[in-house]
Amino acid sequence: MVLCGCVAVVKPVLELIQKLGPARLAAMGAVTLTLIGFFAFIIMRVSRPDMGVLFADLSMQDSAAVVRDLDTRGIRYETKGDAGQTIMAPRADLARLRMDLAGKGLPAQPGVGYEIFDKGDAFSSTNFVQNVNHLRALEGELARSIRSIGRVQAARVHLVLPERRLFERDREAPSAAIVLKLMGDLDPGQVRAVRHLAASAVEGLKPERVSIVDERGRLLADGARGTDADPGAGYEERQVALERRLRRQIEEIVAGIVGPDRARVQVSAQLDTNRIESRSETFDPESRVVRSSQTRTESSLTGNPDGQVTVGNELPGATQQDRPPAQKDSTNKNEETTNYEISRVTKTEIVEGGRIKRLSVAVAVDGAYAPGPDGKPVYAARAPAEIERITALVRSAIGFDKARGDQIEVVNLRFAEGPALPDFAEPGLIQSLLAPTKEDVMRLAELGVLALLTMVVLLAVVRPLLRRVLAGDEPPEAAALAGPEAAAAAAAVAAGGTLALAADSPAAQLMEFAKINGQIQAETVQRVVDMVRQSPSETAEVLRNWIHET
Repeated sequence: MVLCGCVAVVKPVLELIQKLGPARLAAMGAVTLTLIGFFAFIIMRVSRPDMGVLFADLSMQDSAAVVRDLDTRGIRYETKGDAGQTIMAPRADLARLRMDLAGKGLPAQPGVGYEIFDKGDAFSSTNFVQNVNHLRALEGELARSIRSIGRVQAARVHLVLPERRLFERDREAPSAAIVLKLMGDLDPGQVRAVRHLAASAVEGLKPERVSIVDERGRLLADGARGTDADPGAGYEERQVALERRLRRQIEEIVAGIVGPDRARVQVSAQLDTNRIESRSETFDPESRVVRSSQTRTESSLTGNPDGQVTVGNELPGATQQDRPPAQKDSTNKNEETTNYEISRVTKTEIVEGGRIKRLSVAVAVDGAYAPGPDGKPVYAARAPAEIERITALVRSAIGFDKARGDQIEVVNLRFAEGPALPDFAEPGLIQSLLAPTKEDVMRLAELGVLALLTMVVLLAVVRPLLRRVLAGDEPPEAAALAGPEAAAAAAAVAAGGTLALAADSPAAQLMEFAKINGQIQAETVQRVVDMVRQSPSETAEVLRNWIHET
């Protein structure tokens, strides 16, 4: 019984296959495979995740390391560019992948360091090549060291090392230029650290000869001025840095009272650019110290041995007895010299330019907002006592000096826009449709194109095919209804003759119907050919996917 049932089922199938013929079966098989491939492509395209840029402008080493890690994780990715410089990954996983890869040090961006000397033959290279390789290695090692700083994402270093020549007295000093790609801003201390790091690594390089520029073209450090520059050249930068620092301090302390983004602060600082040098010398007469003391004593005895000179003594024949006794003179002299040192104070004072001359601070504070009866925020001005307390805090924060002429103004004003109420609720379907993002628009456009292609295939390929299959079952019934006239016509055609049929005969209608089906099939094939000619790249991609899948 089972065998009879199987034969009863298989026999109609075999008869249908014989009736269709080899050509029709081949055409149906080709169309079926084409439809299967097309719908498989549609399903894969719709279910494919939205891809975004994970990394761009990578070196070949970094690209290989990132791809190897993604393969290990089993994450789908795409590469673009001749050497795979751009790597695409699912957009929903971009943030997590970047954090995980950053934890592993990828991308590393190693650059060229001293390992350049490990390649090549040192004996066959010239002195010029060795000098160039040494310069490249030194620049690469400096770039690696600078990238180790927290906020520095990438760095490039250019060194200018003048060549040493014989019998040269005045040698030009070396210089350096550094380009940084930052994640944020560097404070002046970090900029000085980068300059000293480069100067300490290069012989003869001074920090004043190092120029630093960020990726936005801002000059962080000027190395062109050198040590002989005008001392007032950097006062503008110092003034801007001072105003920024004071504004940040005031905003932090005021925001803690009135709330974030509810205060506007402006600081104007005037710096004294004059350099003052004064010298003074003071003597204290009350303070005396004996420096040296000298004492001198003299004694002298003088007398005339012949006595007093008289006329009698000068007469001839005068004797010694007639002369009076001689007189003697005795002299004593004491001299004492004392030198005193008077205390003296010599003072030299140099006041460099750049000190604060005057500060002006303007603070605008928004009022308070409270929910009203209708749920909307209602503005309320702040109390004068609160404004006074804020003013006192600002004075303390900037180091207010009345004698210097500092001025502070704190005003309570209503801002143009009220505070935005936080809304942590996820947007609903209607809100998402009313405010779509760029990614949503692109996704909807892609789905629309795929839906349009699906409708074209269904109407141009599937529908005519179904009509043809259904039409293959109608001729026996139509022949039976046509009667002997259709049978005679069929016999005549089978015998190779020609037969003129009436226009309203059933046989003529069947032949006209077959002709229409043939035209529809030819038009369908022509449409497919036109689609392939218009989009050869998409067709090749579809065929490539079919080949990979099989």
